[in-house]
Amino acid sequence: MTADHADPTARVTALADERVDFRFKGLPPDADGLTVGELAAQRRNLFTGGFTTPAIALSAERVEHNLGLMADYTARHGLVFAPHGKTSMAPALFARQVAHGAWGVTLATPHQVRVARAFGTERILLANEVVDAAALRWISRELDTHPSFRFLCYVDSVRGVELMDEALRTAGGARPVDVVVELGAGAGARTGARTDAECAAVADAVAATRTLRLTGVSGYEGEVPGADPESVRAWLRRLVSLLADFDSAGRFTAVDEILVSAGGSAWFDAVAEVFAEVPTLSAPVLKVLRSGAYLSHDDGHYRRMTPFNRVPEEGRLEPAFRLWAQVISRPSPEQAFLNAGKRDAAYDLDLPEAQVVRSARDGALRDATGITVSALSDQHGWVRTAPGAELEVGDWLGLGLSHPCTSFDKWQLIPLVEQDGTVRDLVRTYF
Repeated sequence: MTADHADPTARVTALADERVDFRFKGLPPDADGLTVGELAAQRRNLFTGGFTTPAIALSAERVEHNLGLMADYTARHGLVFAPHGKTSMAPALFARQVAHGAWGVTLATPHQVRVARAFGTERILLANEVVDAAALRWISRELDTHPSFRFLCYVDSVRGVELMDEALRTAGGARPVDVVVELGAGAGARTGARTDAECAAVADAVAATRTLRLTGVSGYEGEVPGADPESVRAWLRRLVSLLADFDSAGRFTAVDEILVSAGGSAWFDAVAEVFAEVPTLSAPVLKVLRSGAYLSHDDGHYRRMTPFNRVPEEGRLEPAFRLWAQVISRPSPEQAFLNAGKRDAAYDLDLPEAQVVRSARDGALRDATGITVSALSDQHGWVRTAPGAELEVGDWLGLGLSHPCTSFDKWQLIPLVEQDGTVRDLVRTYF
């Protein structure tokens, strides 16, 4: 890829020109040498078209449903959407989110920013403090080279501001780097300044530089200790109060709009409610929601925690991932083993959920009644079967997955599959 980001649509389209080979697990061996576009155009079936197990599938219909649902939700609640791209790190999905009205994408590391920029993403919020001098020099060059590029990142310490300023002064860039002060979610939580006084000290440090420009405040309510509706809303009101205090103190006189941001995928209903209370400030306020796991949703953590469970009238997200593994051993009536393990399945929050069996004899589908994944080894799934459960060697077992972040990073080329098993496209990821 060159440094020219003039045609991001063409860059995403060019992903179809990549050759399929041994690098991408689960794909048909007889597809080696085809381009991604050529393979997709064949519209092979995931089960009968030569795909090997384990194989992952992303539901085309459910991804489209989730894209539309969140686009409608954020517009209805007056929010600007910058979904967390580190969930998928898939440029084609970034482009689809932007096409559905997303303002930009949120990312977590400078490497992820480089990936997004290689495919022309024009607005990026890096939800971390950046103190790596080499990364900051690259960001400075990118801002100067591409006037349309908007980049923001977090600051949460005076020392961090000092390191950023030192690196950026060395870089000698013309454009300052926009930053937002991160308010921590409480004692023992993740990053972020813990008190209003600490936030003010960080803001003062930013004001003392010429390389940084304060544009707002941000944080992550999902890290509130013992998070529940009351404690999450209380923390969000702290964030809004900090924003108003900063504005009253004249900290945003250098910007045309002020940013306030929060919102993972578990509490965005609280974010929408509290951000509706943001008072009129000295400049228009950009209320940025960052939820990223909505795109594929999941069959575990987020299925339990989605705000749509609390406000069902807003809609319903659909889990879009399914991992297909094959039964390779049935050593006893109570036990079976799959050919997928930790290398293939998300397992950091919940074990995979057995959902459906596809018979090796006739391809018929049936519910995975009495079948439970009990453990994962590196390359084996341990399965317990209740009396009467139907499962034999050769059957395909469809598994629901938890925590989409660790599903995308295990598969670099993911079939986008229609309900009948037809592979419509393949999604390239870059972790």
